[in-house]
Amino acid sequence: MPNAAEVLAGLALVFVLPGFAIGRAVFPERRLLRPFSLYRITEEAAMALVLSVAVTILAGFAWLGTSTGVEAGWSDPILEATLALITLAALGVAAARGGFRRLPPAAPAPDPAGGLGDPMEIVRDLERLHRTERRLLHELRVGGGDPDAVRRELDEVRAEIARRTADREAEYALA
Repeated sequence: MPNAAEVLAGLALVFVLPGFAIGRAVFPERRLLRPFSLYRITEEAAMALVLSVAVTILAGFAWLGTSTGVEAGWSDPILEATLALITLAALGVAAARGGFRRLPPAAPAPDPAGGLGDPMEIVRDLERLHRTERRLLHELRVGGGDPDAVRRELDEVRAEIARRTADREAEYALA
């Protein structure tokens, strides 16, 4: 019968440590003691749990696929040693990438969004054009001003809306 220390070490190796180490290696800039700490701690715990279980399952399948005849079980020392090696390797990568420094490394810059300009600029222009179109349609219904001039202006606004919409769709198609 295993003692409490063996059980805790086994549970930590299966459910916490590999995922925590891999998470710290992949995201070295993340820190727990920041604003929204409870949210961040919950997020880190969930990521550690999911990654640990996934790594445990993959390591077990890897051992099952070998020709050595090893059948890795939950309490198998070979599986525990494999998980410990994976954890140590991930901790080494995390330390090399600055995952445990007092000041975190700079987060990678986000990839620029598709298109050259501010995407909200196109949205604001389209909203402005649609307001103008509604105003002109109202003018036609109410009968204020020269109807031919209002229709010409309405056609110009609709053509501009069509051009801007086509530009926006082409911009998103490139992204």
